[in-house]
Amino acid sequence: MSSEGQNGNGGQAPLRFIELLQAVAAALLGVQSERARKRDFSRGKPMHFIIIGVLATIVFVLTITGIVQLVLHLATGS
Repeated sequence: MSSEGQNGNGGQAPLRFIELLQAVAAALLGVQSERARKRDFSRGKPMHFIIIGVLATIVFVLTITGIVQLVLHLATGS
């Protein structure tokens, strides 16, 4: 067994779900501290970030589409 522990990240616990969401939200907004970035790269798994990122992007696009549809509906009065 290696000295890094069984999870392969230096004995550190993997990111919790809320930390993963915060990291993805910060990435989508383009604001993240260096400390948080290092934490994400050392404790996070790339596939988790990809899945949450794709889902967050879909939710964002659907939200914007819904807002545009609502504004168009209210503007045309139908």
